[in-house]
Amino acid sequence: MRQTSSTVAATRDNRPMTMESNQAKTPWADLDPQGTGLTVDVFITTLMSQVGNALRRTVTVPYAEAFGLTVSEWRLLSLVAHARRIAFNDLVEQSTSDKALVSRTLKLLETRGLVVLDTEGAGPRKKTWCSASTQGEELHRQAFPIARSRQAAAIRLLPPAEREAFFHALLRLRDHFHADNVKRQADDVNPLDI
Repeated sequence: MRQTSSTVAATRDNRPMTMESNQAKTPWADLDPQGTGLTVDVFITTLMSQVGNALRRTVTVPYAEAFGLTVSEWRLLSLVAHARRIAFNDLVEQSTSDKALVSRTLKLLETRGLVVLDTEGAGPRKKTWCSASTQGEELHRQAFPIARSRQAAAIRLLPPAEREAFFHALLRLRDHFHADNVKRQADDVNPLDI
C-alpha cells in the first residue's frame, strides 16, 4: 500500500505533516527500498533534525543557560561528571561532536575551573584524560536534577507504549549506524598505515 492522497496533500502543499494530518497510516508504513513516495519533510533525517533542534531550544538551552553554560559546555560537563574520568577520544565519541569542538569547549571549561585535563605519556601514545573539578562536580550536582526533570517532561509527552517503541527504535538506529561507521573506518585503514 502506498501513501494515501491525504498524506501526499498534507506534505506537498508545504505544510509539515502532523499527527492530525494522518493518524491511521504513516508514509513509512509500506516503504519500498527506493523510498517511493517519500518527500523531504518526512525523511528520517529531516524529522530527527527538527525534533532535535526543538528539544535543544525548549528543553536543554534553558537549563544550560540558567547555569551559565552553552549546550556544548553542558553536554561535555555532564558526560565528564558522569564518567568521573574519561579519555578525550572517548569523550569525542560519546558527545557525537567533532574533535575540534570538543577540544575548544574543554579548554573553555578548564579556563572556568570546571574540568581538569591531564596528559599521560608522550609522542603518539600521549593520552588526555578529562575529569570534573570540584566546582564542575558541584555545578553538575545542582543542574542535573533540573536537566533530568526537563528531559522526563519531554519524554512523558509520549504515551508509555510509544516511549518504549521510540526508545528501542532509537537504540536500533544508533547501533546500526555506529556499527556501520566502525566498519567503514576499518575498511578505510590502509595496510601500509598499520
